[in-house]
Amino acid sequence: MRTLTGITPSGTLHIGNYFGAMRPAIDAQTRGDCFYFIADYHSMTTVTDPVERRKNTLGIALDWLACGLDPKTSVFWRQSDVPEVCELMWMLGTLTPMGLMERAHSYKDKTAKGISPNFGLFAYPVLMAADILLYDTHRVPVGRDQKQHVEMTRDMAIKFNEAYGETLVVPESEIRDEVAVIPGLDGQKMSKSYGNTIEIFGDEKALRKKIMGIMMDSRTPAEPKPDADQNLAIQLLKFFATPEVVLDYENRLRAGGLGYGDLKKALFEHYWNYFAVARARRAELAANLDHVEAVLRDGAQRARAVAEQVISRARKASGLR
Repeated sequence: MRTLTGITPSGTLHIGNYFGAMRPAIDAQTRGDCFYFIADYHSMTTVTDPVERRKNTLGIALDWLACGLDPKTSVFWRQSDVPEVCELMWMLGTLTPMGLMERAHSYKDKTAKGISPNFGLFAYPVLMAADILLYDTHRVPVGRDQKQHVEMTRDMAIKFNEAYGETLVVPESEIRDEVAVIPGLDGQKMSKSYGNTIEIFGDEKALRKKIMGIMMDSRTPAEPKPDADQNLAIQLLKFFATPEVVLDYENRLRAGGLGYGDLKKALFEHYWNYFAVARARRAELAANLDHVEAVLRDGAQRARAVAEQVISRARKASGLR
């Protein structure tokens, strides 16, 4: 059973990305055949600066490798290194009804948020379908907001198979109901669009300042705080410390005597230590970019070996060969 995950290089990754998507995807390596790609073609719908795209793509590669993606057991590559995906996108597009495209939530949501409408943004679901179908993918782990795109992929695969015979594997979505929702520095869901993120990697001084700047209520350290479990720093601490440590801080808040400043210092130390190994690994990788490039090239070769088989079947079935 093959699982595929796409990663759009849209900027600096934060702990919401890590706990919500990265860690579950990396953990899946122990359970089967995993394919991971950096979706640099997809980034072209919103990023037009080539320097920024190259920087973001390299940053994503460093982040995922540092956090535990193992290129020896999994396949990891840049989407654009396997151009067959664009050919399959065209094949699928010739059979995809406009009505199906017009019902896509993602296009409506993004244009409503002010992103300039363009063909690439509109055709995003077809390229996503090609990403999935080109590698004989069986499972696609997604959040509920992406479920529609996998359903559209299934529709496109079924339509292709009906038109040309059984050619493409029809995938299943794997909805992760247990996906962690990480609160941001302001208590809302952590998101770059809200400007409330804590980055996985970054400058220690700047990140410490961010965490120490978390707003608290006006109660003094001596005042008991019976709602300690609702404290934002406590909620964040749960991701980095053991339950015993978290409970100890909760009890000290409830009893009175623990200052918010000391709590935030503890949160920073646990957060900083949690990513210590990954941070050291990322520094090693950043100092050896030739190795990172070799990993992506090797991954592209392995991915392309599968893609060439699928595209050959699709060409033959559709009468292009």
